[in-house]
Amino acid sequence: MTLAPERNAPREQPRETRGTAARGQPPVRTRVGAYPWAMAGAVAMSVAGAAISLNGVLRGWAWYLPVLTTVVVVCLSIAVLRAVRAHPLLVSAGAFASLIAIITLTFFRRTGIAGMIPSSATMAELDKFIRRASETVLSESAPVAPNAGIVMVICAVLGLAVILIDALAVPLGMPATTGVGLLAILVVPAMVKPQSVGFWGFCATVAGYLLILACSQWFAPDSRTSADRARNPGQFRRAVLTGTVALVATLTVPMAIPGFDQGTFPQGSRLNPWGTGTGLNPMITLGSSLRTPAGSGRITYATNAATPLYLRSVTVDNFDGDSWGPDDREGERRPLTGLIEPGYEILANEQIRQVTAVETGTFTSPYLPLPYAPEAIRGLSGAWTWDPATLSVKGSNTNSRNQLYIVSSTEPKLTAEALEQSSAAVRGISADFTRIPGNVPDIVRSTADQVTRSSGTAYAKAMAIQKFLRSGEFTYSLQSPVQGGYDGNGLSVLADFLTQKSGYCIHFSSAMAVMARLEGIPSRIAVGYAPGRPTGATVGVLGQGALPEFEVDSRDAHAWPELYFQGLGWVPFEPTPSRGVVPDYATEASSPGSPNLIENNEDLLRDATAAPAVPTPTTAPLPGAGGGAEDLGQRILPWLLTAAGGLGLVLLLASPRLIRLGRRARRLRNQEQSPKDAVALAWAELRDLGTDYGLPPGPSETPRTYSARLRGSALLGEAGGLDEAAHQAVLSLTADFERRHYGRPVQDTAGPGAPATAASRIAALHQSLRDNASLPRRLRADWLPASVLGRLGRLLASPFKAIGRLTLRAAKPAARSWARARDGLFRTRGSQSPGSQ
Repeated sequence: MTLAPERNAPREQPRETRGTAARGQPPVRTRVGAYPWAMAGAVAMSVAGAAISLNGVLRGWAWYLPVLTTVVVVCLSIAVLRAVRAHPLLVSAGAFASLIAIITLTFFRRTGIAGMIPSSATMAELDKFIRRASETVLSESAPVAPNAGIVMVICAVLGLAVILIDALAVPLGMPATTGVGLLAILVVPAMVKPQSVGFWGFCATVAGYLLILACSQWFAPDSRTSADRARNPGQFRRAVLTGTVALVATLTVPMAIPGFDQGTFPQGSRLNPWGTGTGLNPMITLGSSLRTPAGSGRITYATNAATPLYLRSVTVDNFDGDSWGPDDREGERRPLTGLIEPGYEILANEQIRQVTAVETGTFTSPYLPLPYAPEAIRGLSGAWTWDPATLSVKGSNTNSRNQLYIVSSTEPKLTAEALEQSSAAVRGISADFTRIPGNVPDIVRSTADQVTRSSGTAYAKAMAIQKFLRSGEFTYSLQSPVQGGYDGNGLSVLADFLTQKSGYCIHFSSAMAVMARLEGIPSRIAVGYAPGRPTGATVGVLGQGALPEFEVDSRDAHAWPELYFQGLGWVPFEPTPSRGVVPDYATEASSPGSPNLIENNEDLLRDATAAPAVPTPTTAPLPGAGGGAEDLGQRILPWLLTAAGGLGLVLLLASPRLIRLGRRARRLRNQEQSPKDAVALAWAELRDLGTDYGLPPGPSETPRTYSARLRGSALLGEAGGLDEAAHQAVLSLTADFERRHYGRPVQDTAGPGAPATAASRIAALHQSLRDNASLPRRLRADWLPASVLGRLGRLLASPFKAIGRLTLRAAKPAARSWARARDGLFRTRGSQSPGSQ
């Protein structure tokens, strides 16, 4: 005889025997299932997706593979430990150990024990990597070169982010708060990149975040994280509405706020938590440096040249249509041990040799500022290499900070006549300098053809392009590109610049370089500093005597085009009005008829006067040096935006608490509603209070059972003592709710209270819960209320549940069809087998 179990037997063991096995029997362990792997995959997708947004903070994609490897390894270790039921603390410790192992294997394999365990030599290497990462942050603006130091730091930070997000999602049972960790990753590109986070990085992060919430709802291994799981028929409709509002806000906010799509600070400023950057961005996004009110990265130099010199830091020659960028040519660079020889022939009759002493001070960059073209450099510390194609000098695990060196340079004596006669075919230079992207806008081609239509030689075409850009049609402005949304150096930006006819040096130089290539003239862009200002001091140089000293800083950052002429080499031009000095061979004395340009930029220069026919080494005015309300507004605006961003972040973090307080106030303040509605709202508030303090009602728990469990818990204290009012409040609220919903009331020792006293009873219950809860539980109930976060998680997970239900409905008929076809096939084979014997 077999006894059937009671139909309504409880599914859980009693509290005193829960988690223990019957006597004489081994403990029964439920199967873990796919939960650890699904949650680990969701965390990996969210962090790896957020890391996509760092493209643009770091140059290229070579850095992403070690980052992805780190994230995947840490997530796999978490999943394995959780699958074998390790303690939560052991899971976090194991994840941290796996992070150390993968970073050691990736970056410190030679010094690590067995390639994965750090040693004392690894610690020394780690210090070098961290110093190199900090120097990169200080010396460059985004996008920076992905050296080993900065990539190692990013891998470590994202690995720690994985551990934090997993801890919030699983052991702490707060999956909705994992968005804070993902937001911390997105803040970096949002503040640094001109394009902000980017579409794909944002979408990948949101998809991973939604998967975390979905996994927490689908699996919910801990009953404490699955409270109030009753379905709401309006949940999917609200989810669709919320998603629509979020999408509309995402599309309209960038159009409503000027400069929103240009990073956090629309004036081009960038937040650097490690201090003020003193280097020059090799990717020629010079707007941030030029807009700096007080110049940083001061460099001084003394020279025997007749006029102040341009200091070149890096040559930009690679143009893919989206942006100009330097090609470091790591495989072709040579150690800086002797003479520097240009990779092209110079046939000029006369060479001008110059000696320049440079002191870099706090200027920190992997590239060395030099006059062109350097022949020899003395006095440098550290290892340096030079590029034969561009003569740029770059440090190997060193930088330009606090360097004092002497440069011997030479350049051909250029004249308009010599350039006019340089008509030989170009040979002996890289094809990189003549490459033209296939997506050149029509306005760029038509402008180049129109401007050079009457020019017969390369020099005449170059002068025509420079004359056009320096004409009265164009103005120098640091703010117009930002306000117009074309603050960059790609082809689309160039088309906007030729339409708006307002910009700064990068726009003028890139326009001339692209138009020169369209006309068959090899071109590139030099990035460095305009001649600067005399300091009034002199510097003694051995063999040269006392030389006049000049200074430059970030406000003198400049970009200018260089065009190649066979037999003369790379020749600089100056198409930017009011910046730099036009060379003698490119002045309007050689090509008369160009109007004066200084008058077009009187708002940028103090006491602007007519430009002299021949440039003189006078003090160069600083852009933005003038005062006035406009300058004051430009200085204050970044601070106001920073304050607004901080306030927005505070409101975002406080939003769960604000939502909870608002919901409680709405439930209790209206005393004119019907008694039935007032009782229902009071009971809902009681359930939410219990949920916030860690005692949520079960999915099928009756009001009376939940009330008894709440009064019997330690959260409400002892009955008959100081918490008697809270016990009576729970009893009366339960009685009111049962009376309104189920008919006759239960025995009520306190008597049914009127709806008008609901607020006082809820207040007594809330106070008792606060008095008996620990500090962490109080903080969590106040700032991360589970009643709010649980509803948010269910709302975000509802689309996934709907998709899962639809998929299941579609899969069942397919499975039945397959089963019928399989059974029919087997029956056919079975019927044929006897005949075949």
